[in-house]
Amino acid sequence: MRCSGSDKAAIQLLQNSNLSIKKTLERLNIHKPTFYNWLKRYQENGIDGLEDRKPAPKPTWNKITEEHRDSVIELALDKPDLSPREIAVSHTDEKDYYVSESNVCRLLKEQDLITRLAYILMQASDKFRQPATRVNEMWQSDFTYFKIIGWGWYYLSTELDDYSRFIISWRLCTSIGATDVSNTLDDALAFSGLDEVKVRHELRLLSDNGPCYISGQLSEYLTGDT
Repeated sequence: MRCSGSDKAAIQLLQNSNLSIKKTLERLNIHKPTFYNWLKRYQENGIDGLEDRKPAPKPTWNKITEEHRDSVIELALDKPDLSPREIAVSHTDEKDYYVSESNVCRLLKEQDLITRLAYILMQASDKFRQPATRVNEMWQSDFTYFKIIGWGWYYLSTELDDYSRFIISWRLCTSIGATDVSNTLDDALAFSGLDEVKVRHELRLLSDNGPCYISGQLSEYLTGDT
């Protein structure tokens, strides 16, 4: 039940009612804590204290400060080849202030600085158009980054089989580059034996289209031009 300020003021008459407060509130369909809250507000501020209050916005605990918002945008303008993930890592490392990849994407979108999607969000119910049906048909290539206190940033390059979810190879790197990807792929090919046998299908590589994955250097490696 939602009452106006004047309706709430009338509740003070409950104290003079022949019925108990509990029974009166039950007939009015008003919860007991609500009544005592209104009564306290009336006693403290009179009729004005009974007016409906607009909820005050709560501060966001992880909101980025204006200073760091500007530094993220400045970094993106200075280094346009960096992906949102790399910008987040670089900013955290250089400014000693953590910024997530999703926040970087949001900031860049607000400034119209993203010209392509850094990743595609798919629901679990969505079906991939060409799902893997067997082992070694499609590999997922990706980097995971983390910072070791006193050592700096490290990047874990992995090759995961999409069908079996088995990690075929991994390398701990100090950079995110095409050479790091190709070295991890070499390890995966050697482990799986695909570098020594002929296959009837081309192995597909799934990535987030970061700079190292769309570089000319990696393209030459994949096409065998090097």
